[in-house]
Amino acid sequence: MRLKDKVAIVTGGANGIGEGVAIKFAQEGAKVVIGDLKEDEVKAAEQKIKDMGGTALGVVCNVANKASVDAMVQKAVEAFGTVDILINNAGITRDAIFHKMTEEQWDQVFDVNLKGVFYCCKAVVPIMRDKGYGKIVNISSVSRFGNPGQANYAATKAGLVGFTRNMAKELGPKGITVNAVAPGSVETAMFLAVPEKIRAISAKANALQRPGTIEELAYSILFFASDESAYVTGQCLQVDGGMMMP
Repeated sequence: MRLKDKVAIVTGGANGIGEGVAIKFAQEGAKVVIGDLKEDEVKAAEQKIKDMGGTALGVVCNVANKASVDAMVQKAVEAFGTVDILINNAGITRDAIFHKMTEEQWDQVFDVNLKGVFYCCKAVVPIMRDKGYGKIVNISSVSRFGNPGQANYAATKAGLVGFTRNMAKELGPKGITVNAVAPGSVETAMFLAVPEKIRAISAKANALQRPGTIEELAYSILFFASDESAYVTGQCLQVDGGMMMP
């Protein structure tokens, strides 16, 4: 097991990509803390992992609220003694063409997608520094290169990559690696809710001619969370089926 006895916090972990990551980590031996907004979804995700024989703790958490984040990390430490891994997955969209985008839409996306990562890192980095070990993975997106109607989202996802690189330089001497993963189209409930015609166009935009699965993405995140990536930091891995190539 690649994460045996490691303690991992996964934000936005009650559904979609986050739930897939939480399940994969539990299968690899991690004690998983699931942070998300809705109590019923958090408890359901926690129970799903327990039913498969894993160890999980569900915590209702709003990453845009510092007190809520601090409380989640405190509960993780009380339950499992430490935090080894942080997956900053929680994110939202508030799409609109720029000339119609409101300040509220801009602020909501920045508060969750970027400030939420800041709050989570502020809460766990001292724990990781004290023991000289930690793994932080930030979930960016191919939209960081720009996507019409997503000026706010693209800015946060591009900002996450810069934040990742800066944190990698600051925390590397303390034994902490910081990396990012940038998914393309992934078969989440949100993606499957898009009209089939649009999904087909999206699939043809990458070299593999299909969307990725949640499990495929989870394996990429697992690599950065495990000691297999011990000498990798400050990187952003495109997991997009070949949509974006240099």
